[in-house]
Amino acid sequence: MVDLADVRHAREVIAPHIYRTPLLSARQLGERIGAHAYLKAENLQRTGSFKPRGATFAVSTMSEADRKRGIVTMSAGNAAQAIAYAGKAVGARVTVAMPKTAPQTKVEATRSHGAEVRFAEDGSGLMPIVRELEGEGMRFLHPFDDDAMITGHGTLALEVLEDLPEADLIVVGVGGGGLISGIAVAATALRRGIRVVGVEPEGAPGMRRALDAGHVVPLDRTSTIADALAAPFAGERTLEIVRRLAEDVVLVTDADIAEGVRFLAARARLVAEPGGAAAVGALLAGKVRPRPGERVVAVVSGGNVDLSRLAEIVRE
Repeated sequence: MVDLADVRHAREVIAPHIYRTPLLSARQLGERIGAHAYLKAENLQRTGSFKPRGATFAVSTMSEADRKRGIVTMSAGNAAQAIAYAGKAVGARVTVAMPKTAPQTKVEATRSHGAEVRFAEDGSGLMPIVRELEGEGMRFLHPFDDDAMITGHGTLALEVLEDLPEADLIVVGVGGGGLISGIAVAATALRRGIRVVGVEPEGAPGMRRALDAGHVVPLDRTSTIADALAAPFAGERTLEIVRRLAEDVVLVTDADIAEGVRFLAARARLVAEPGGAAAVGALLAGKVRPRPGERVVAVVSGGNVDLSRLAEIVRE
């Protein structure tokens, strides 16, 4: 199991490879929700999302033999970029299985870090590519259901609670659950009574369905503007941690998410991809309700959005 000591160790390991991102006061958001609001700006992180935190730590834990054989993963974009970035840092060959629907900016960014991209028609075709490359000797690094990935992502919570020790609530978007799991492990160990709430799109409710069923439930399909949160299932490890340590996982509409994107652009001057704006969208829509006067941190978990798509969302 991942614990606080693991997360603290991960922070030391990954420090040369990531940014310590700012925690920004968000007065206008706070006025809208009746609380003191802050934004953890992971859209400013290397590769444009929180993902290098876990990826660089996970790659660092691999044996030299694994690195030489090469690393294979699957991702719609943000994990792909991060694992490619981490592999490049240690000289490991990385191949990523991506759906053809992945945003072109994320595909290009992944390739810019030296990774090979292999396409599947959709998410259901990713694992067969992974298994084929595993059979050729490559090491599979799961994009979210991996202890080292979860541990590295938990370093975000260390930064939040250093900058705002009295934080009461952390709100975070959920795809496969790696980020919320790492945050929940570190935050609940550091601050008694802190609440961690996840946000999922209605069109990709993998974690919510798993919590309701008591086990992982693969989704037949996903449909959401938040491609970064469109994991086809929650992880086994992440489900256990979220069930134990998170307060809740709520669902939001694509309209809620789009409003979060617009609010961040207009009021906070932050460019966020839809998945990165889900936490703010949930707060604005009242899907997550802080208690009066609480200190609330919304994680802006990514900023990798095509400019044309951003323009469409802003114009809506």
